[in-house]
Amino acid sequence: MTRQLITSALPYINGIKHLGNMAGSMLPADVCARYLRQRGHEVLYICATDEHGTPAELAAQEAGLPVAEFCARAHERQKEVYEGFGLSFDHFGRSSSPQNRGITQEIARQLHANGFVEERAVRQVYSVADGRFLPDRYIVGTCPHCGYERARGDQCENCTRVLDPTDLLRPRSAISGSADLEVRTTRHLFLLQSALTGEVERWIDDRADSWPVLASSIARKWLAEGLQDRSITRDLEWGVPVPADTWPALAAEGKVFYVWFDAPIEYIGATEEWADAAPPGEVRDWTSWWYEADDTVRYTQFMAKDNVPFHTVMFPATLLGSRRPWKKVDRVKAFNWLTYYGGKFSTSRRLGVFTDAALELLPADHWRWFLMAHAPESDDSSFTWELFGAVVNKDLADTFGNLVNRVLSFSHRRFGDTVPAGGTPGEAERRLGERAAELLAGYESALDALEFRKAVRALRTLWSAGNSYLDAEAPWQQVRTDPEGAALTLRTAMNVIHLCAVVSEPFVPAACRTVRDCFAAPGGSAARTRRWIGPDEARSLDLLPAGTGFTVPPVLFAKVTDEQLAAWTARFGGGAVDGRP
Repeated sequence: MTRQLITSALPYINGIKHLGNMAGSMLPADVCARYLRQRGHEVLYICATDEHGTPAELAAQEAGLPVAEFCARAHERQKEVYEGFGLSFDHFGRSSSPQNRGITQEIARQLHANGFVEERAVRQVYSVADGRFLPDRYIVGTCPHCGYERARGDQCENCTRVLDPTDLLRPRSAISGSADLEVRTTRHLFLLQSALTGEVERWIDDRADSWPVLASSIARKWLAEGLQDRSITRDLEWGVPVPADTWPALAAEGKVFYVWFDAPIEYIGATEEWADAAPPGEVRDWTSWWYEADDTVRYTQFMAKDNVPFHTVMFPATLLGSRRPWKKVDRVKAFNWLTYYGGKFSTSRRLGVFTDAALELLPADHWRWFLMAHAPESDDSSFTWELFGAVVNKDLADTFGNLVNRVLSFSHRRFGDTVPAGGTPGEAERRLGERAAELLAGYESALDALEFRKAVRALRTLWSAGNSYLDAEAPWQQVRTDPEGAALTLRTAMNVIHLCAVVSEPFVPAACRTVRDCFAAPGGSAARTRRWIGPDEARSLDLLPAGTGFTVPPVLFAKVTDEQLAAWTARFGGGAVDGRP
């Protein structure tokens, strides 16, 4: 068994995330972590809120709170939502932690000592009224391309054009609204990525062929275009301070590190947070995962495609340039976009479904299943209420839920509250066992390869195989003339249900816990705690012995009604091209 280090891209602090963020990093990482734990691996799943940068300061200003207090509140709110989704983080940290501050500063010192950080003079916008240099996002004005009056100095949200602050018409400070702006010279630190190009290229060549095409193609595209030296400091009040022992003048000016410099380092920082949070008597060694980690540690990152360059180029360059034995990623799983009716989720236009609102509507398993069944792996995928309702009703209610509820309720009525014995398994049971073993092997193979939609198809087919067997044997008719045959059919079906409850847990954990808890002693303890069922075990369909007690659960998945879909479409928007109602 290997040690599996898993990280998902850090959700930004300035608000609750939408379903696209969930589908593109955190949820698939959780499915992977749950699966690997069930297979017996030692897993460490790390995530955190990304709390530095201009948007955090602007969001705090809008909320009327000090930025530290705003981030503390927002972190707790996000953590609550992710717990509601059943995300099984081993630790959910904060990039503003003392641990991340210390490691970020130390890596910066190492880069400086090795000649990969350089101080340079740059021209930057200065607000006379605010008495400070303004990062690009702190400058707003009218877009010269589309006329949008709230375009930022780095990009127009309306037409998506990339901008420089000097491109804006009638620019002004986002802090004070003052138009009294000047361009002045200031000094910043630059990471000399150009000097590390060869090392990064060799590092990518050694592993990118095993990455999904989306991740490897983006990384190679950045290399082909040539790595540019990147500024890694900013003029902000909130961030990891530049250490005064190395850059005293910049520290005196209040420079902090660029958010994309310190945020990936927080994967390491959050692991140190996890170690420091160990309960009394437990010793956790975070360095064994990150520093001089042995060959048993396999590191997998999950992210949306816009994060790929930073994780496959900038962060590796940072670690390589430190000349320290930091663990670097082995597998990168990147995702395309989940869109809302083909357009962007938008907080400002109140368009789309956000994770807190989703949990108000339905339990987490409904969302987990849909998002992974339509994970944007090979291309963008679109959320529509019509598709969501159809998938939930067909897969969860009519297939998995129906199998569980009709088998257990009918068996309870006719044979009591224990698994019936029945006769000797025959050809139908043998064929079902072979089919289950075949499907489970494909399911394992897909999850090992991080092919989530393929895994969902195999799992859905396994659920369907149980229903097909039940329909063909028809125990509600068998029981009239062949009670022993009906009992065998129901016992076999209960074993399929138990199998499905174990192996479906990565995707729909709450429902699977409910099903497992239906089965009581004798044999019930094993039913509740069994980690995994492999293809060879599955083939026998004889893991729940006759006489095992059981209870009938409530309906696992209520169907989504047309009235609900209409109400939700009206509330959240939808039903038109580009997501504009």
